[in-house]
Amino acid sequence: MATEVRSFIDLRAFAATAALPAGGDYRTARTPLPLAEGTCSVDLLALDGTSGMDAGLPGDEFVIVLAGSLRLGEVMLAADDCAVIPSGVAFDWEAAPGTRALAMRHAIQTPAADRIVPIDEAAELTPSNPPLAELLVGPTPSCRNHTDYLSSDGVFICGTWDSTPYHRTAMRYRHHELMHLLDGSVTFEDETGARRTFAKGDIFLLEHAAMCSWDSREHVKKVYAIWRPVVA
Repeated sequence: MATEVRSFIDLRAFAATAALPAGGDYRTARTPLPLAEGTCSVDLLALDGTSGMDAGLPGDEFVIVLAGSLRLGEVMLAADDCAVIPSGVAFDWEAAPGTRALAMRHAIQTPAADRIVPIDEAAELTPSNPPLAELLVGPTPSCRNHTDYLSSDGVFICGTWDSTPYHRTAMRYRHHELMHLLDGSVTFEDETGARRTFAKGDIFLLEHAAMCSWDSREHVKKVYAIWRPVVA
């Protein structure tokens, strides 16, 4: 959970232990993850065989299904599938019994798309910038990226990324980043010395202002949702 020292949060563990809401619809059947104030929120959705219509959310929302299945308009999501619901886009939804999902929302009024955008894990990746040279311990990795959704203000970005192994010393995260590991594993260490290795299938959050290192000894591929606030 969010503390004075920002760190990494195991979101599957959060989902397994959080108190569930008593009923509700897509907007209200939620348990929030405690985070620092800002225009980004992360919620656990508990949608048990329910359905309905929403006239449009007050922000861009990344959704990943943990269990069950969830139809958002014409987009069908099974376990571990992801999509982005742009702000203000009306949609109908239908959830199988026992459906659980995580939702990361960026509060914004102007959408960057007029329909729900699935995250394409099989999309062709193109070369992207490696970590800063002054932070690297050892060789520079080869990194690749595909962006499925970029908010109209450039603050919220969702897509897929991969990299060859690398070790990076601790840096201060300027963003919240939700990650779902599709391949490989990575070990983080925060400024208190707490260490955690996340592996294929894990879903976790690196908090804004966390000071963490990165150490991956194998190829890593991930789906990501990043909220990076504009610094005045």
